[in-house]
Amino acid sequence: MKRNIFITILSGFLMLPSTMAAETDGNSGSGSPLTAHTIGFELRPAWVPPTNSYLRREYPEDPNISSTVSPHLRYSFKFSPDTKEGAFYPHTYQGIGLSYTQFFEDTDLGHPVTLYLFQGSRIASLSQRLSLDYEWNFGASAGWKKSHPLDPYPLKPVGSNVNAYINLSFLLSYKIDRRWTFTAGVEGTHYSNGNTHLPNSGINTLGGRIGMAYRFGDDKSEMRPEIKPDFKRGMGYDLTVYGATRQRIFYEYPDSEGEYIPGSFGVVGLNFAPMYAFNRYLRAGISADFQYDESANIAKYHVPGTYDEDIKFYRQKFKDRFSAGLSLHAELTMPIFSINVGIGRNLIADGRDTEITYQTLALKAYIIKGAYLQAGYQLRDFHHPNNLMLGVGYTFGTR
Repeated sequence: MKRNIFITILSGFLMLPSTMAAETDGNSGSGSPLTAHTIGFELRPAWVPPTNSYLRREYPEDPNISSTVSPHLRYSFKFSPDTKEGAFYPHTYQGIGLSYTQFFEDTDLGHPVTLYLFQGSRIASLSQRLSLDYEWNFGASAGWKKSHPLDPYPLKPVGSNVNAYINLSFLLSYKIDRRWTFTAGVEGTHYSNGNTHLPNSGINTLGGRIGMAYRFGDDKSEMRPEIKPDFKRGMGYDLTVYGATRQRIFYEYPDSEGEYIPGSFGVVGLNFAPMYAFNRYLRAGISADFQYDESANIAKYHVPGTYDEDIKFYRQKFKDRFSAGLSLHAELTMPIFSINVGIGRNLIADGRDTEITYQTLALKAYIIKGAYLQAGYQLRDFHHPNNLMLGVGYTFGTR
């Protein structure tokens, strides 16, 4: 399911040039909404922090994995200043990248290949040629060697062959000339599958990146637009429906060793969020959140005497599987994409699994005006992964 959602987002993204062409302002002489087409190559060496028992080598069988390197091939573009996107965000670029990750010490985790979308923009101009930028990457990473939940210890930290890839970087960008740009900076990366498969402790890396990019065609992105559109502040209303699958661990007692429950459970949810657009970058508001988790509070319904592959549970009551809460949200809005973060508390809940404080991080991709695809992630108590939030939505009113 996760791979299908990502492919849908990617397909929609690749259709954006034709979509934006239809919405280009009539003042554009060439009629093209895109400019500054760029091809780039990067190397990203990184350290792998020992964030779980496998990476800390708590068992003799565990390999010594502490570093990695990834070559990246990337394509990006900007919007013309004759479009609303280009007029509001002249320094913003977006594109698609492909990378290969090599773990030096051992091949026990595999050598994943990652396909991802990215977007970046300027934080500050340090000189006429030098700028401080930020960039995020989001995509799917395939080719991991997974661990099965029923395998004996030690367990690898990934339970699926395909994992989500999330990256944030801060960069210095130096324009060598009108065609070539040199970049260098620092980054952090997270790989995991959102509890769709267990184990899911994930892999994190901290490192640097260095690269060169070549621009072909004209760069009109920093030209002063003939007419700069007015930004309209106001309320917008986001309605999102999402779903995912997840796996569970059963703890007979709070301090007992966990036992993986075979199979997967479904999660569906709905969010309704009135959001006020303060400026072209920021929206904020409150969301009413409703979620049904087929696995919630399942430990209370364990059939005594059943364990391992024959473990059984009675069907929970609906009130044990349903929760409703309120959350506060802030959203960074850019061309095509929005990044939304939230923190909330369930007000209607019954049981340890649903009486929680939860946190969300979601990427929205606006494929057509008002309608978006969402890839999100929910945590509980700031560090326990809960479930993915893969869905569709629509913004009524002002984005």
